Amino acid sequence: MDFLKEKISGIEISTNNKSKRIINIKIKEESLDKLVFPFNKFNILALEYKPFTRFTIAKSLDELFTNKLSKLIHSILTDRNTGCFIVAPEIINKKFDDTFLIKLSTALAHLVGVANFDDMASKYYARFFVKHEDSSDSYLRKAYTNMDLHTDGTYVKEKTDWLLMTKLEEKNAKGGESVMLHLDDWEHCKELSNDPVGKKNFVWNSPKSKNVEYKVEHPVFSEDSEGRAQISYIDQFPEPQNMEQGNFLQRLSDALEESNNKIVLPLPTGSAIVANNYFWLHGRKSFKENKNLSRELLRIRGHFNN
Repeated sequence: MDFLKEKISGIEISTNNKSKRIINIKIKEESLDKLVFPFNKFNILALEYKPFTRFTIAKSLDELFTNKLSKLIHSILTDRNTGCFIVAPEIINKKFDDTFLIKLSTALAHLVGVANFDDMASKYYARFFVKHEDSSDSYLRKAYTNMDLHTDGTYVKEKTDWLLMTKLEEKNAKGGESVMLHLDDWEHCKELSNDPVGKKNFVWNSPKSKNVEYKVEHPVFSEDSEGRAQISYIDQFPEPQNMEQGNFLQRLSDALEESNNKIVLPLPTGSAIVANNYFWLHGRKSFKENKNLSRELLRIRGHFNN
């Protein structure tokens, strides 16, 4: 599908200058203004406590664009050639603040599908900071360490078809760019996805901060309905049970991080990146050290509608 031929009033559609696989969707200021009223019908607490309100604001967002936006973003996410888009408001100001961005992100997520419960935050989304000092138990908040390529939801029972990340705010930050890799662009995909070890079950655990009390088992690699490789992997959470599994994970980690086809892209404040979680891996570059560093992110993970 040629997404660039889509004409939706109030939206500009283009390919990202870092990759033709990533589609840019810019929402014009006049359209943002029209969202303020329907979004103000519900405060954040209502969205957290009443799941149906999330679909109400999603409906308002879609109706603003004559019910074409939901079809566009669903088509992008399920197209193996793309599978990723970035939504950026044309302007960010006091009117379009973090509360507005949470509502916009919620609406986008519920046009795509259904948000999973995020155990780390005990709600349907997680909101967290990356700062100079950190005492957490995962790479998520460690500003001065690269977050290696991975997918989300490796340690939970729920399907994680897609991931949304919104940059709510950023101060005194240099570096910290998003890193993306499409599975079909990875030089070692065929070699490692066909390795029998990667198709056997691994045990996956998580640190205490994730608030998940169980372990799961699943392979690193699987196939979609057309026999194409899919991946479910993060370096910190597998528990290899033998030398064979441990060595496979080391080869996998090295091959991903050494790829020449990684996409490094800055994400402007207010923007949301949404990616198919089965054939896109994501990570983050380290920041340049600054005692006043602060980045606030919003994460929503979910599954497609039945």
